[in-house]
Amino acid sequence: MIGMAVGMTACGLDMPKVVQSSYETLTIEKKNIVMPVRFSAKLKGLADVTISPQVNGQLMSIAVSEGQQVRKGQTLFVIDSRNAQLDLEAAEANLQAALASENSAKLEYESNKNLFEKKIVSSYMLNNSENSYKQAQAAVSQARASVSRAKVNLGFCTITAPLDGVIGEIPVRAGIQVSPGTQLTIVSGNQQMNAEFSVSESLLEEAVASGYTGNVEDAIKQFPDVTFLMKGGTEYPHKGRITSITGVVNATTGSVACKATFPNPEGQLYSGIQGTVVLPVAVSDVMVIPQNAVVRLQDRSLVYKVQPDSTATAVTITTESAMSGQDIIVTSGLNVGDKIVTIGANNVQEGQRVLF
Repeated sequence: MIGMAVGMTACGLDMPKVVQSSYETLTIEKKNIVMPVRFSAKLKGLADVTISPQVNGQLMSIAVSEGQQVRKGQTLFVIDSRNAQLDLEAAEANLQAALASENSAKLEYESNKNLFEKKIVSSYMLNNSENSYKQAQAAVSQARASVSRAKVNLGFCTITAPLDGVIGEIPVRAGIQVSPGTQLTIVSGNQQMNAEFSVSESLLEEAVASGYTGNVEDAIKQFPDVTFLMKGGTEYPHKGRITSITGVVNATTGSVACKATFPNPEGQLYSGIQGTVVLPVAVSDVMVIPQNAVVRLQDRSLVYKVQPDSTATAVTITTESAMSGQDIIVTSGLNVGDKIVTIGANNVQEGQRVLF
């Protein structure tokens, strides 16, 4: 073998050379970070209103389409109003009859009053005519109420949008009979949208305790803006604010229901959209290392600590997620000032010299 090596050298061939690997290292220190904590969320209009008729009748026409943007007061549906119109006319006729009866009763009462003062009629006749007059007045009030009710019912035949928003699914068609129990559609008030999500009780306590003063309501006002990510990962361009935290912990899940409100000026958000709310949570005085410095060995997490003689020693650490996808928080196993291998950690062997 020695002869072969000498022969190869003599022939001008290069022998393989030992190449030293290059590693990057990091000195451990504590820092303050902002963790982007993610929560699954579902969007709901700030005021989603179910549209149902207030009267029975045939649905004559549908004036809008699904997904259409509507303004408050805009006509949505029209119900057959002929019966309601007849009811109004009958109520108005009854009112006229009641007014005539009231006028006759009033004349008789005033006449008996004058005659009583002249002692021509008895007090019985006066009291009787007075009672008749009061009954006639009451009948007029009832007739007026019937007219008002008939007008309201006639108005119910034209269904208008109660707010600015977007029309949802329309499960009915013109020509069918509808009643107060029939759902015609939902108008989603989409000028602002609520993202509903749940936060664990422990995380909420940590967030409220992390420098926020006052009670939960005061803490909400101090929370930072939140971000909404669409299901495909696209970030919605407008930031939102946490506006509600319920005071009741779900006994089954141990979580608290929260709402974050997002402006929706371009109408990009719709009720029912699934996505992710990203809440930045400030964490102080923690040791953060890049994930590529961690070597996974079965159920253990290892890093290679650089010794004073520049050799590497495997150290077991415990960690928790920093929610960034790139870094990780070390909770035990390392101290401030320790130096560890980062890039190339997966290629390091115990006792190997990593600094040259």
